[in-house]
Amino acid sequence: MLAAYPSAVPYLSDVQHRRVLDAGGDEIGHLSDLAVLPKEQFPAVQWAILGTRGGERVVRWSDLAIEPAHLRLRRRLESIPSETLPPEALHLGRDLLDKQIVDTHGAKVVRVNDLQLEETGGQLRLVGADVGLRGLVRRVGAEGLAERVAGMLGQRMPRGIIPWHLVEPLEQPEAHVRLTVPHQKLALLHPADIADVVEEMSADERVAVFEQLDVETAAEALAEVDPEMQAAIVSDLDEERAADILEEMAPDEAADLLQDLPEERREELVDLMQKDEAADVEEILTYPEDSAGGIMTTDFVAFPRDIPAQEGIDRLRRTKPDPELVYYLYVVDADGRLEGVLSLRDLVIADPATPLSQAMDPHVLHVDATTPKEDVAALIAKYDLLALPVVDARRRLIGTVTVDDVVELMLPRGWKKRSGRTVPR
Repeated sequence: MLAAYPSAVPYLSDVQHRRVLDAGGDEIGHLSDLAVLPKEQFPAVQWAILGTRGGERVVRWSDLAIEPAHLRLRRRLESIPSETLPPEALHLGRDLLDKQIVDTHGAKVVRVNDLQLEETGGQLRLVGADVGLRGLVRRVGAEGLAERVAGMLGQRMPRGIIPWHLVEPLEQPEAHVRLTVPHQKLALLHPADIADVVEEMSADERVAVFEQLDVETAAEALAEVDPEMQAAIVSDLDEERAADILEEMAPDEAADLLQDLPEERREELVDLMQKDEAADVEEILTYPEDSAGGIMTTDFVAFPRDIPAQEGIDRLRRTKPDPELVYYLYVVDADGRLEGVLSLRDLVIADPATPLSQAMDPHVLHVDATTPKEDVAALIAKYDLLALPVVDARRRLIGTVTVDDVVELMLPRGWKKRSGRTVPR
């Protein structure tokens, strides 16, 4: 027999399947489920789904009163209009119990064992998901026994409640229904945490996430996913969507990913990318994977040798390059040949009218695009460099190899993504 309904902190398991009586005291069925609209941080329970002799019946939750061993309708069932649930309504039992959700605080996928409810301001609200052992034993009516056994062993039954505003359901109420703002909580996570979460999902769930995230976030998160899974995700995505995401990725990361795809799929995606982004990726793909050209990025900052320092600063302000691209500022001639390098500090403290050819260091270490990647790594490590410029046979600057690329060379592929996740949320 179910325990009496607790007034302070009820759970779905405390009320689900309880008998429902009509206003006159006759039993008419049982409570099959509760339903909410998942639009608030802590959504209010708005509907009760009753299992009656005549089939399923939906009524307003406010039409029910909670009594110690059962629920009672406030008026006769015949006088209560039957409700129709909107398609976006979430059935607490059907759609959540035993289903996977995303704990956006712990950045992990967990399974729901019970749901915590709370009555506030006269409304019953969904306030948490119980993902611990306690929720599981509660559902089979053994919570008290489990607590006594744990007490005899000198232990306490842990609570595994995740506040609902930190939860992201993975499954939609119906396969053909999309929520208004899908995966909005997941999108707020750091891309590395999104990667951790999607790696625990099924293939269909991963695709759904990458279809619904904004393109920039999707690109950042995909770059953090295990390489083999990256290829699987891109293979399953719609071609246009996959190409959009690849355009947002760093050229070297996009090239690495494309190398893992079948040639036909790779060519299709490159053809769908914007012309400039596709050209950068294609250039990297022309070099062997184990060469400087194969691991370089084509994102770098280079200035003509004859412009004054002030114009260099003005160009940085206009283009707003990523912070990691301004560690080294390269100087090239009219044909794009590498002539020198200067730091951001050198540029800022130089006399505004000084040509960059006079402010630069002409003794810039560089490698040819065909240089083996192990030699590139050795040079970066020996001279403690943050990046090393890569030139073609005519000494034209075509890219750089960054220290991040070297870290990835020294560790198993994909390990860098697993080891660098210390950014606080």
